Amino acid sequence: MATIGKKHILMIDDDEDDFFLVNSLLQDISPDQYVLQWVSSYKEGLLAIEARAHDLYLVDYRLGAHTGIDVLHHFRNLGYKAPVILFTGKGDYHIDKEAMQAGAADYLVKSEINAALLERAIRYTLDKFNHLLAIEKSEKRYFSIFEKSNDLILLADCEHKIVAANPAALNVLNYGEEELYSSHLQGLFAEELVIKEFLEQLCSEEGVVQKEYVFRRKSGQQLDVMMNASLLDEKKQLYLCIIQDITARKRKEREKQQQEKFAITGRIARLIAHEVRNPLTNILLAVSQIKTEPVAETEDAQLYLDIMERNCHRINHLVTELLQSTRMSELNMLPMGLNILLEKALHLAADRLQLNNIAVVKELCQPDCKILADEDKILIAFLNIIINGIEAMKAGEGRLGLHSWQDAERVFVRISDNGSGISEQNLAKLFEPFFTNKTKGTGLGLTATQNIILQHHGSIAVDSKLGEGTSFLISFPVEVSE
Repeated sequence: MATIGKKHILMIDDDEDDFFLVNSLLQDISPDQYVLQWVSSYKEGLLAIEARAHDLYLVDYRLGAHTGIDVLHHFRNLGYKAPVILFTGKGDYHIDKEAMQAGAADYLVKSEINAALLERAIRYTLDKFNHLLAIEKSEKRYFSIFEKSNDLILLADCEHKIVAANPAALNVLNYGEEELYSSHLQGLFAEELVIKEFLEQLCSEEGVVQKEYVFRRKSGQQLDVMMNASLLDEKKQLYLCIIQDITARKRKEREKQQQEKFAITGRIARLIAHEVRNPLTNILLAVSQIKTEPVAETEDAQLYLDIMERNCHRINHLVTELLQSTRMSELNMLPMGLNILLEKALHLAADRLQLNNIAVVKELCQPDCKILADEDKILIAFLNIIINGIEAMKAGEGRLGLHSWQDAERVFVRISDNGSGISEQNLAKLFEPFFTNKTKGTGLGLTATQNIILQHHGSIAVDSKLGEGTSFLISFPVEVSE
């Protein structure tokens, strides 16, 4: 059993006189600090090392048919890290170099040893070993955090080139190590306008960025993130970026906002229907009554009464469509393949696609992604988006893209076109009732589409640039088979 407070040293040396000398020197200068144990052969030394019961090892270079270098190799083979000081009969640069390369902490010539030198070598070796051990533990702890963190961790150099990334970053961003390490931070951003602002803030005196951004995976899919970036090392100019994937949280927030906004729209629609239809009915009754009166026998009177009646019916029709587009109806939900639904929607739009010579580019998930859906309703929603895309594209130049995929919780479909695009001002109004840029149409198609998607517990978002096209991203919950 080890004596509390004392350091235990094992000396492996085939010369007993050397043991007595070393023990005497240690007892002279520090009698209460060290306990020295001696073994006289290489074989005994290996057995004692395997017990791992000592704080430090003094090993003679010459051990019969073996050397102290063989002992150092045994430490390495065991995976046992311990401080070792090598003894030799005379100074030799090559032995010194070989010992250090094999893992020796120090190298002492027996003929030059005195009490002060020996005690100093032992003390310094133990201090250095404990310091390196603490550093190694710290490195392992932080490396474990780096490796196992669910957050994305990136290191970038002074040119903002990515030099290190943890597994979460590689997995979420869909990059291989070589690909990501040949990239720059700014290449991850989906929106070019924010890159300059980000780099300026990162390179400022404070050197700290804490803000939400939109990243783009290698596949092109967008990712909502919270970025915490700061200067890690001023000399090496290393930047540490800890990035939290908040895509799911942002999606839920958007879904909640869509549902709340749509609920308000529905209440307003019902209020309008109630307030408009009652006076409208009275107007129609009055018009019908006037038509029977003698005053209505003139040609002009009949014309004006017809105009009034026709527009009353038109208003009534619009109110009915508004109610239908905002009313939550009962759905016939069944497990459906998303790709099958998209193919059916394309078939319904086949004549328009052919007439306008529109190319269709499909990238659909395999095997097919399953969702719970009301087929008739979902086809209406998809068809509305596809027809809008066809009408926005030039005949003979259009490309309609359909892309489907899924993650652990959601199934996604992106329907995109290379048409005229939508201005930023109009994007915010896109799903509002009666908003349209078309000369004909009620502006209720996308309102109804949003209603259908929301009834399927889904979400719909739109991204567009004038002159470049429009992209609708729709998601549904994954259909879980029982």
